[in-house]
Amino acid sequence: MIYTVTFNPAIDYVVWTDRLEPGHINRARREAIQLGGKGINVSTMLLRLGVESVALGFVAGFTGQALETGLRRAGLRTEFIHLDRGTTRINVKVKGEEETEINGIGPDIGPEAVQALTDRLDRLKQGDILVLAGSVPASLPEDTYGRVLAGLTGKGVRTVVDARGELLRGALRHRPFLIKPNRAELESLFGRTLETEEEICACAAQLCRQGAEHVLVSLAGEGAILLDGRGEVHRLAAPGGQVRNSVGAGDAMVAGFLAGWLGTGSYEQALRLGVAAGSATAFSDAMASREDVERVLAELEKRPAERKIKK
Repeated sequence: MIYTVTFNPAIDYVVWTDRLEPGHINRARREAIQLGGKGINVSTMLLRLGVESVALGFVAGFTGQALETGLRRAGLRTEFIHLDRGTTRINVKVKGEEETEINGIGPDIGPEAVQALTDRLDRLKQGDILVLAGSVPASLPEDTYGRVLAGLTGKGVRTVVDARGELLRGALRHRPFLIKPNRAELESLFGRTLETEEEICACAAQLCRQGAEHVLVSLAGEGAILLDGRGEVHRLAAPGGQVRNSVGAGDAMVAGFLAGWLGTGSYEQALRLGVAAGSATAFSDAMASREDVERVLAELEKRPAERKIKK
């Protein structure tokens, strides 16, 4: 079973407007409510690809109730921990000439709630997959992911980490099965601009030496690079299309990669389905449908096998 953890889920209020003028009344021409957070996005795409998962995390207040109810109606299995104080955050996404985001803070998560999550994760067994994705509230320490992974040592649980900064650094020593930084996150980790694929691959290789088994680097409109556990680099360019949405594309890539790997055992097919799911989401207003992913996948499958470089 795949389990996803979202420490700080959200209800996204998405507004489309022709122009955003600060200091003036702005009127929407379209709006939508989307339920998410990075781990929840992974579970949503897995569901659309026919792979079962359980979404874990923390919810609070009336917004938390609305998020949980909406996800269950959409068919997701959820086992959220309910907090006594605060409210699940609301994020505002304004799509005008440029994309503007105002992300909420979210509730504080106390030690009792963290222990409740730890107790739930203690029931994971060999062969399960745990996905840790996104940020944690300010009330939690920067080594939160590392602490979670330390509790799974020796259980045979494969772990996936999609985070930035110290959250990711703290997870590496626990040998995650997969990490998925994007180019900007790699640059932040290593403190320099990465202009070539060789530089990106060198940084990915360093992360492998620090503990990651596989490193999947998302490159937005340029596709993705995978450095696998055998030391081989797989490169796949993104398909052509109009980008309409950047939210959730990386999460969809993680879900597609896992679905592809579980279904075929092939890193090449896992990368191909990951890029298809991520690209299809970028071409959609929200998380892509299965039909949209399959349409993009069909285009990618017409291409020759991606280049491999032994590292």
